[in-house]
Amino acid sequence: MMALVFSGWAVLAAALSLLWVRQLATRNATSVDVAWSAGLAFLAVFFSWFVDGEPGRRILVGLLGSIWALRLAWYLLTDRVLKHQEEDGRYRAMRAYWGSRSAPFFFLFYQGQAFAAVLFSLPMLAAMHGGPVGPMAWAGVAVWIVAVVGETVVDQQLSRFRADSTNRGAVCQTGLWRYSRHPNYFFEWIHWWAYVLIGGGAALTWIGPVAMLIFLFRLTGIPYTEMQAIKSRGDGYRVYQRTTSVFFPWPPKADVL
Repeated sequence: MMALVFSGWAVLAAALSLLWVRQLATRNATSVDVAWSAGLAFLAVFFSWFVDGEPGRRILVGLLGSIWALRLAWYLLTDRVLKHQEEDGRYRAMRAYWGSRSAPFFFLFYQGQAFAAVLFSLPMLAAMHGGPVGPMAWAGVAVWIVAVVGETVVDQQLSRFRADSTNRGAVCQTGLWRYSRHPNYFFEWIHWWAYVLIGGGAALTWIGPVAMLIFLFRLTGIPYTEMQAIKSRGDGYRVYQRTTSVFFPWPPKADVL
């Protein structure tokens, strides 16, 4: 299994290196988000093809993992890369912070994305092991459906809000965005529980929900997103922070100020 994981990592490391060279010319690193998602789709299919395990289980997990990752990659490509010419605010902030050292630091960042894709592929790989698909696995499929439908709905709600020019500079509080500041991240986190159930609670499957929570709250998710939101939306977003749950959907509360 380790040889399979290493082979997958080598392919992603090479692909992310080429993408890093591209951003040297364009000075736009936004496409790395698409590459991370597409890389996970590749790993889901790659592992399902070569790993040992019951064929039905391997095909099921490979399909679930690749469909989820490709949906996310397509959304990021169409909503962030193709619609906007300028670099995502998170990466502009990183580029400004690193200054003249941005080239080597971005290389490490890109390789970190390759490593993260491999890390998050391990729950899928673990879930591919085992016998025929049973009731717990089908419960995992149900969780996967809820997560993917939820992600799709909140992405569409945000896209419609941003498409209305009268909302420029405003905070999206429509639909599920009224109950959580990051419902997209919430459903992304829910998605990883599917592999815990499909894999029967195998140790490696827990990497998904645990690592995703750490990434969202401490590394690349919520902190940078909210800093950028405050810069672009100011006091409106500060009110949103005071009244709306950061992650778990919950009825908003009255502003105390």
